[in-house]
Amino acid sequence: MHKTMVSRQQTITHSPLQDFYQTQTTQSRWSGLLFPDKLLVFSLLLLMLYGWVMLTSASMPRAGSYGSPFAISLRQGLYMGLGFVIAYAVFMVPSNWWFKHSYRILLVGFGFLLLVLVPGVGREINGAMRWIPLGIVNIQASEFARVCMMIYAAAYLHRYQNQIHKSLWAMLRLLIVLAVFAVLLLKQPDFGATVVIGATVLGMIFLAGVCLVRFVSCSIAVAIVAALVLVAAPYRRARLVSFLDPWEDAFGSGYQLVQSLIAIGRGETLGVGMGESIQKHHYLPEAHTDFIFSIIAEELGLVGVCVLMILFTIVVWRAFVIASNADKVRMRFASCLAYGIGVWLAIQSLINMSVATGILPTKGLTLPMISFGGSSLLASFILFALLLRIDSESRYLLARQGEVTAKNKANNQINRQIDRQIDRSGQGMPND
Repeated sequence: MHKTMVSRQQTITHSPLQDFYQTQTTQSRWSGLLFPDKLLVFSLLLLMLYGWVMLTSASMPRAGSYGSPFAISLRQGLYMGLGFVIAYAVFMVPSNWWFKHSYRILLVGFGFLLLVLVPGVGREINGAMRWIPLGIVNIQASEFARVCMMIYAAAYLHRYQNQIHKSLWAMLRLLIVLAVFAVLLLKQPDFGATVVIGATVLGMIFLAGVCLVRFVSCSIAVAIVAALVLVAAPYRRARLVSFLDPWEDAFGSGYQLVQSLIAIGRGETLGVGMGESIQKHHYLPEAHTDFIFSIIAEELGLVGVCVLMILFTIVVWRAFVIASNADKVRMRFASCLAYGIGVWLAIQSLINMSVATGILPTKGLTLPMISFGGSSLLASFILFALLLRIDSESRYLLARQGEVTAKNKANNQINRQIDRQIDRSGQGMPND
């Protein structure tokens, strides 16, 4: 009987739940990881390959002026190679590190936006001061500033999760930071990036579970301010008018949208064939950047467009699943950031496609992982590396949690068996 009681005591005191929390708090960047979601990894690689092939086709007429029809494609390939290196470095950093340094990361984002406005530092292209020249390449400040803002917003929603559910001021503090970001973006000017980051942060706030009435009120206020900013600038008003009826000035303000619609119409169901686009031959401006979706529709038709949209949908879906899994293991910051990545990808891809099809006014936004642009591609690599890291950590903790649950069930069964043995032993002992 004494041996039985000792074994029971050992069973109770050596709880695997303690080991689980020890592993969670002491995990290093080299341990506590499982291979990320295979479907997500495959979809991202396929999306990247899809984009590179279509970029090669769409950029050939423009690249001819650089001496080779593959000049732009090769440059994008170099950005992709650099992106893999950066993504690996980001993936090896624990998600908790980004949370601890979120304030510094926010300052880096502000630094990008301020630096581009400094005379002699920022570079003006097509009337916009959005780039920082670094030798032979230009960095688009808003792309990396957006990453910084998303990390800070996720950390803020984690730090003040209790207050943000109860207090309007807690939500307004985050919106004030967002407003400062928006003002700096509009100074460039970059209204498209402002809309994307604003909608992304609002989506993160909503998914954090705030009071619906306060959220709707703040969202309406933000939408009103955005509408006023939209009509304040003459060139934005001109875009809005041409968007409403592009055929009225088909060779002027509505030219780009008209050529985009012609490209989409030519594609029909199966497209005109890979490399057979006519609109990319200097008819459609920005055919390899902001309007590459139109060339995809022209060459691959509705089928190619559906494949592209399915890939985007899979990535967004997996991002939301990863966010949900992170929340299950109390990785609140990681969960908010994963939600933000999913919301950002959905919003920016939908806006780009909507602009190309005439659903929304023209904006200078790239199609993530598809359009040409080193800054856009590298920023996307950083965000997806963060998403994969969150997935790896949450998978590991979920697996450990499952082991703890299974071991606890086994321990409970052993304890019940021990109790029955003690009861039988007690019944068999003579009374005093």
